[in-house]
Amino acid sequence: MSNSEVIALARTRREDIDKVIDADADAIHIFIATSDIHMKYKLRMSREEVLDAAVNAVSYAKSHGLTVEFSAEDATRSDPDFLVKVFQEIVNAGADRLDIADTVGVMWPSKMAWLVKFVKENVRGNYLLSVHCHDDFGMAVANSVAAIEAGADQAHGTINGVGERAGNAALEEIAAAVKFLLNYDVGIRFGRIKEVSDLVSKLFGIPVPPNKAIVGANAFSHESGIHVHGVLSNPITYEPLTQGPWA
Repeated sequence: MSNSEVIALARTRREDIDKVIDADADAIHIFIATSDIHMKYKLRMSREEVLDAAVNAVSYAKSHGLTVEFSAEDATRSDPDFLVKVFQEIVNAGADRLDIADTVGVMWPSKMAWLVKFVKENVRGNYLLSVHCHDDFGMAVANSVAAIEAGADQAHGTINGVGERAGNAALEEIAAAVKFLLNYDVGIRFGRIKEVSDLVSKLFGIPVPPNKAIVGANAFSHESGIHVHGVLSNPITYEPLTQGPWA
């Protein structure tokens, strides 16, 4: 039996939330942008209007018994003080989870760690804190791991990092780093990751580069004579991830 949770994405519009209710999903992920850039040019809404829309949507979803995750789209380009104000009101409205969305991938690890700590220090209540990172500057996985190390409870990821533009944080890379570098239990059977990666690659029609971390064809191969000599003696000399945990 699967212990997975089916969660549906919805805007703050009631008609979206009603469709999630009708679909009998386990949880709902409600989002609205909180950056001045998005509010001005995309939403054409004021801060007060955004806050009201978010609170009303979360309250409505909770009144129908849904587990609610709220995502502040473009959170990493938002005014931090406004971001925590929105998050606090959302928690007060009953949200179970909050999500810091690095929608255009502009964070770097130290700044992501700072923002996670800032939110946790300034938003009171019982909630899980997530991060959702995009890879526009190639730091989605690093930002996700930094967020977890700084106290985030969850990190969103996709198999092989597939996603908008340059992609999202690669789930297999986050899981491996958190497990083998931070020594956290991630509840993943690493022996199946390559199989899942290959399936996603086939179905999406997106090849996995041979030098891709964790699941690339060259991840455990060596050409340099110095490396081969060391690996023949003991794989750990040049393989930070021994092949044992993947079997």
